[in-house]
Amino acid sequence: MLTYNFANKGSDSLYEYLYKCIKNDIILENLDVHEKLPSKRSFAKNLGISVITVENAYEQLMAEGYIYSIPKKGFYVADLRELNLTKTHSVGPDNALLSIKEKVPYLADFTSNQTDSEIFPFTIWARTMRELLNENQQQLMENPPCGGIMALRQAIADYLHAFRGMVVNPEQIIVGAGTEYLYGLLIQLLGDDKIYGIENPGYPKIAKIYDSMHVSYSAIDLDKHGVCIDSLENHQIDIMHLSPSHHFPTGIITPISRRYELLGWASKDENRYIIEDDYDSELRLGGKPIPTLQSIDISDKVIYMNTFTKTLSSTVRISYMVLPASLTELFYKNLSFYSCTVSNFEQYTLARFMESGSFEKHINRMRKYYRNQRNAILDCIKKHPASADIQITEENAGLHFLIHFPSALSDEEIVRRAADAGIRISALSQYDHRTPAADARGTSGMHSAYDRYGRRDTRGASDTGDRDAETSAVHTLIVNYSGLRPEIIPEAADLLIRSIVIQRGDESITETQESLCRTPTGADSMPNSSADKTGFSAAENTLSDRPSKPSKGKHPVVGSLLLLLSGCISLFDFLSNGF
Repeated sequence: MLTYNFANKGSDSLYEYLYKCIKNDIILENLDVHEKLPSKRSFAKNLGISVITVENAYEQLMAEGYIYSIPKKGFYVADLRELNLTKTHSVGPDNALLSIKEKVPYLADFTSNQTDSEIFPFTIWARTMRELLNENQQQLMENPPCGGIMALRQAIADYLHAFRGMVVNPEQIIVGAGTEYLYGLLIQLLGDDKIYGIENPGYPKIAKIYDSMHVSYSAIDLDKHGVCIDSLENHQIDIMHLSPSHHFPTGIITPISRRYELLGWASKDENRYIIEDDYDSELRLGGKPIPTLQSIDISDKVIYMNTFTKTLSSTVRISYMVLPASLTELFYKNLSFYSCTVSNFEQYTLARFMESGSFEKHINRMRKYYRNQRNAILDCIKKHPASADIQITEENAGLHFLIHFPSALSDEEIVRRAADAGIRISALSQYDHRTPAADARGTSGMHSAYDRYGRRDTRGASDTGDRDAETSAVHTLIVNYSGLRPEIIPEAADLLIRSIVIQRGDESITETQESLCRTPTGADSMPNSSADKTGFSAAENTLSDRPSKPSKGKHPVVGSLLLLLSGCISLFDFLSNGF
């Protein structure tokens, strides 16, 4: 007879606890398939509970398929072997989520696009939600139009007009839960028989979406101004996806001349369109936001896309697109059967948040916050004693910048070793759509992007003296600081530089230099002797003299040996003459 201890039931009712106990025994195969369970009456008597309790537990198990009944015979354990429940079901908190890979802890994640939770306007957001619950109960319960509620679309249209110089009708705005969903709608709207173009290097998720929807696409290489018109023609592109105001990951801003060339290309064929992804336009930290491609489009060829995940939170899954007038009509004709994927509650909350001016104030606070974040980490990097060979670009737009440095290692190895040091970071070469893995030399099919920064492979060049050829390949890492907490910036910058510099494979990198990369902790770390000061100076000279090979007598190791020899001679003289 089955026996269970009801003293462990906790907050569960008697029948719930009994139901869980029996189900657990079935899953763990403590009860055999087709084994007969005790009768309700005898089971209740044995457990000291009512027959109704047992009956309720059996009924729940039957409803879920764990047991079955045979009239006038009783209840039996169902055959669940085909479901392989013993391998997948968790039976307690200790076994929960065992199949999920444990996240590796990092001190700093420079790949995260999550905004700092400290700057989310919780107070205002919560107050707005409470007001809506009290005042807009009827509207909250109504089914929204396919493009989203009109209040939010109007608020977005007003915002785009005031801050981006765009004149659009609310009907042209389609709201959806994330840009991934909107991409899917666009493919259905424009046709899966078209050839789509994506920037190379570029955001990898776009290519994955096109792959999943079996759409033909080509990776279009960038020059220093962005997408080349000749490449679009050569690849017979119909729909080009680009980010002209701040390309990710290179940071390229497409100049006005190239923008008009792109609009001219699109206007030559009625099937051509440009998808303008303006993902972080609000977070330009210096100067005014770059005007959109849509605002200068007179041919009705630009589909504008933006999201609130950057400005509010990555968990606020609200994005939108602005369709040209001709496509707007086609959308309502062919795709209006789709329901809006954002809840009324979220839409009305965001609409009121924007209407009240709170969104504008929040954006201003974010710019100030991230400007301080950027300045702090740049200051730490530039002042680091081991950063002589590191160059920084694209620090004035968006929430990421690029660092360039020479190394003999592959991008893959650099990223791995940085991870070992507690830093998660990605290399520019990892965003090459045509190369799945990082290139061994750090220039993985993206020479045009590197040319933009004046980067070149200097192996064998006479102006570098005797520098080892294996250390001259230039690598680029992407530093995304959007999710970086202010208190860890000094340590994170220190570990980042140390992992880069020590990996260079340059013989001038010594243990003395490596110690300089560490943050001093306590009085023992400060130089208090002539020998300590000399060692510091020698290491500093080595850093400033790169890339030239140190001359004899100035090498830090040689200098240290000379100091040691001098000390031995002095000790010998003291022992010889002091007594």
